[in-house]
Order: sequence, then C-alpha cells, then structure tokens
Amino acid sequence: MSRTVVVTGGAKGIGLATAKRFTALGDEVIALGRDQEALARLEVRVAVCDVTDEDAVTRTFADIGEVDVLVNNAGIAESAPLATTTLASWTRHFDVNVTGPFLCTRAVVPGMRERGAGSIITVASTTGRIGVPYTSAYTASKHAAVGLMRAVAAELAGTGVRVNAVCPTFVRTELTERAVARIVETTGRSSEDSEAALAGASPLGRLLEPHEVAEVIVFLASDAAAAINGQSLVIDGGGIQG
Repeated sequence: MSRTVVVTGGAKGIGLATAKRFTALGDEVIALGRDQEALARLEVRVAVCDVTDEDAVTRTFADIGEVDVLVNNAGIAESAPLATTTLASWTRHFDVNVTGPFLCTRAVVPGMRERGAGSIITVASTTGRIGVPYTSAYTASKHAAVGLMRAVAAELAGTGVRVNAVCPTFVRTELTERAVARIVETTGRSSEDSEAALAGASPLGRLLEPHEVAEVIVFLASDAAAAINGQSLVIDGGGIQG
C-alpha cells in the first residue's frame, strides 16, 4: 500500500537518496526544501518550505494532508572553536536542526495519532550522542534533536506512531564537502588528507554514502521496525556503542 512520505531537505544528499528510495518502493514522496532550482530537478512532488518558519510549515502540511512517514532531514553544520562561535551561528543551528524538526513533527502528529499509525525519523548525527571538538553549536543542536525525538516517542508510546532518529558519521554530502574545505583552509592540508581525517572518525575508515543512511531510514519506517520506538540508531561501523 502506497504511503505519503515527506522528506525535508529532500533535494540533496541524504534527503535526495531517501526520497529516491521511498519512490522506488512505490510511495508518494513530497520533498521539501528552500532551493527551488534543486527541487525543480527532482522527479517527485516538491514544495518550497522553510522549516524554521512556523506559518510556512503550517501551510505546507495543510496542503499535503495526511502524512504516513516524516523524515526530518533538513540541517546545517558549521564548525568553530567555542570562543569564536557566534550567537548567530548558535541560533542558526537550533533554528534548522531543532526548531525545524519540532515544527514538522508537531504538524503531523495529530493526524498520525488519530489514525493510530505513522513513523517519524529525524536525521541527527553521531554528534547527537557524543561531544566533538569545535562543533559546540552543531553538537548541542543534534543532542537537542535526539532529545526531542525521545520526548515525542515517550509521549506517543502505544499509539501506533513511532519516533526514531538515525545518527550517521560523516556522509558524502555537500555539508561534508564544506567541512573538508574548512579543514583545507585552516590547516593547509590537501583535500584528500582532509577528507581522510574525517573518514578516520569512525572504524569504517571511509565516508558513508547517502544511500546507506537512506536504507536505515526506510527500515525504520517499515513494518519490520514496528517495535522500534524512541531509539537513536548510530551508523558509524561500531565506534559508538550502546
């Protein structure tokens, strides 16, 4: 049976891979994003929506109607030592990485609860489970996103609506490309050495590919994961356990 799946940040990276994977399963996918040019290249239904804008989120989800699966994927990442992290950067991280999932989750929960079924998956990060130097704003926002997921999962336990998160290590996306560029700029390393430094953050010894994260998201949204709720599933090859 076809489901209605909403993927925020659905035009690029993990969001794009996730949208393609659900489409291949026969689901109706709606990709949300702010980049109209990137959205226009997709072969799925799209909607321009700033997930940090309460009114925009309310209008967009009212237009979509019933949602069976929500993937909170839209996110930003910047790095800096704590002493030079600006309040503006801190606020941006929480607006996109926390308020966005909050607004979108709040928009779909009443309908899911009424129908007694639904799945919400938030794309967090391994930094949602551990502290990482020079990423205070990003790490704090991803911890908050995981905390939001756990609170909503506890609230909805037993209703048929499941809420989980995935916590991948570095993924081959534009965000990681920008991280590599920052390492090159600040250290003078080559792009290859800078990417290798990020890849070495997990036992995999390589970057994850977007489709690997998409497969886990699809699993968590499936009936095979019907008993999984309130979990943050780490995807890093075993570096973080428990």
